[in-house]
Amino acid sequence: MKAIIGISLANIIAVLFAYPGATGGGASPPAGGHPHARCQAAARASERASAQPSETAAAAPAPPAATGGQTPAQAKHSAKVSPYHPDRFAGRAGGYYRLVWGVDSLGVKWAESGEVIRFTYRVLDAEKAKVLNDKKNEPSLIDPQAGVKLVVPAMENVGQLRQSAPPENGKAYWMVFSNKGRLVKRGHHVAVVIGAFHADGLVVD
Repeated sequence: MKAIIGISLANIIAVLFAYPGATGGGASPPAGGHPHARCQAAARASERASAQPSETAAAAPAPPAATGGQTPAQAKHSAKVSPYHPDRFAGRAGGYYRLVWGVDSLGVKWAESGEVIRFTYRVLDAEKAKVLNDKKNEPSLIDPQAGVKLVVPAMENVGQLRQSAPPENGKAYWMVFSNKGRLVKRGHHVAVVIGAFHADGLVVD
């Protein structure tokens, strides 16, 4: 009887040492061992495969970055536009006013909702341009299309709405013509006369 018990205990001990996982250890039985161990191995392999990133997701191309953080349409829309109008007297006419009268950048603008017309110019040669600032010369603006002749109004305690100080090189000057009834309109071609000075073909902006 003792011999049978000894053999049985020896067999049990051998089994425990051959499969230590049965006692709570971390080792797994050898390949081809218990079916439960093979299931655990297959589950671990599946977990490792699912942990890897998808090849399709890795291969997905990133959207192209637009230059300067803008789309092509936005870049085209935000192109800079100059606020200045082209010089209408940059050619022969401009040369004439610069050479004879010492002025350039002549401009006529519809102002105050059309109630007045503002004439501006820049002085290049003060000696030649002094006729434009001479108080003795009464300025007038002639609009053949509207058939009117505008004058510079005078206000009490102010005088005529024009600059009449001696001109200085590099400075811009202005005068205002009354446009009562708004007869002179944008786009009209007008002439400004100040003494012997005549500027023809000025376009009202």
